[in-house]
Amino acid sequence: MSYTDHSIADFLDQLASASPAPGGGSAAALAGALGAALVAMVCRLTIGRKNYQHLDQEFEKILTRADDLRADLMRLMDEDAEAYSHVMEAYQLPKESEQAKTTRNAAIQDALKVAAEIPLKVATACAEVLAMSEAVATQGNKNAASDGGAGALMAEAAMRAAILNVEINLGLIQDDAFVNAVRTALEPLKRAASKRQAILDSVQTRL
Repeated sequence: MSYTDHSIADFLDQLASASPAPGGGSAAALAGALGAALVAMVCRLTIGRKNYQHLDQEFEKILTRADDLRADLMRLMDEDAEAYSHVMEAYQLPKESEQAKTTRNAAIQDALKVAAEIPLKVATACAEVLAMSEAVATQGNKNAASDGGAGALMAEAAMRAAILNVEINLGLIQDDAFVNAVRTALEPLKRAASKRQAILDSVQTRL
């Protein structure tokens, strides 16, 4: 099922259901896409405006990237739900013999790795959205400063939510090298999340 082909109401109904997929990872991707959309909106409200002409070239680049990230995050909504569905399918494999147990465990481990990699991609994309939101919120059209701040909030929340989804899967993965590599990749993302307050403080001065 592609959630991007359905209404937000349909997605929320699925999210609120007893099914574990879609879950927090898909919700994080949607929140990140909302943040990217807000960044793009502020860009479009700034580019070509007389008082902000000096920002046109920079904001054109940000706009292109924000639109790309929004599309990526919408795709990752589906990929995250699909990845966790594969985890559940792996847990349902037979385990009556030692060979079956070995096959089942390998399938679970492979599925868990993918289920960790997808929200890592979400978190990485959201870190980029957060970085872009700083520029648009603090320099873009002043009348849209609150929207830039909202974009920063959405991106930061999405990034933190995605990181949680990475970490819960890491706790079940037996490949130490994989786990250590992913934890290393998470460190700069966690540091990036601290940018939110500085962005919001700057936005407050523009309201």
